[in-house]
Amino acid sequence: MKHTAPIAPQSQRLLALQRANLIRRARAQLKQRIAAGYMSAAEVILDPPTEARRWPLVELLTSQPGWGSATCRQFLAHNDISEIKPIGELTQRQRQLLAARLSHTPPDPHRAAQSER
Repeated sequence: MKHTAPIAPQSQRLLALQRANLIRRARAQLKQRIAAGYMSAAEVILDPPTEARRWPLVELLTSQPGWGSATCRQFLAHNDISEIKPIGELTQRQRQLLAARLSHTPPDPHRAAQSER
């Protein structure tokens, strides 16, 4: 029988904090890639990386240029999906529906007019 030394509570806490920081950094990088146009929110919804599975949909959607909280609420309400629903808990049907609708959703014209100024 193999015996392992128990991990001290302080060590567990530090490991949890390190893991949380890694996830936060990875999500921030995802947001930057989406905002810069290197990746789409639809791609993340269809095939979410591990660090994005517990990420609320509203946070993902607001990382897109021209998408504020009101636009996200309206989009998700139209699709009967809660804005706090984690990406990893979406059904395959919901993933495909959202990805298809996101690829056909025009950018916010008000945002485009402001960037031209």
